[in-house]
Amino acid sequence: MLILNSGGTFNKRYNHLNGELDVPFDNRAIEDILTSVESSYDLAGVMYKDSLDMTIDDRKILANIIMQSDDDTFIIVHGTDTMHMTAEFLSEIFDNKKIILVGSMKPFEIDKVEASLNFGMAIGFIRAKKEFGVYICMSGYTKEWNKIQKNTKFGKFEVVE
Repeated sequence: MLILNSGGTFNKRYNHLNGELDVPFDNRAIEDILTSVESSYDLAGVMYKDSLDMTIDDRKILANIIMQSDDDTFIIVHGTDTMHMTAEFLSEIFDNKKIILVGSMKPFEIDKVEASLNFGMAIGFIRAKKEFGVYICMSGYTKEWNKIQKNTKFGKFEVVE
């Protein structure tokens, strides 16, 4: 299994100089969570962006990494605002991989519980899942990418049928 970090709120940290939340150029949030996991996983920082800043070229970079990898199972840490766009893009390319996108509504630095829960659920789900596909893990749900969506009014993801 390969974990790809693309940034998003999951990774954001408070910048004491400008008072804003920035996406740092590191994998610290994920690495901190992985210290409590018995297994070891490969982790690659791909890009460090708010998902609103992600472009089609960024999605192509993720797809190329997946294509070139010997792995068939991937976790992508991703911002929640455009997570569905990346999931849809990847679902049109891959039918022979297990890919799960995960993020959080609050930064790990601010709320370690939500980010850790989502990430842990993503690991457990993707390890247990036999079928290939593209999935999203958020707000206590793990579903095929097109069966879960962000409800911006309530700040959580919901299952849609």
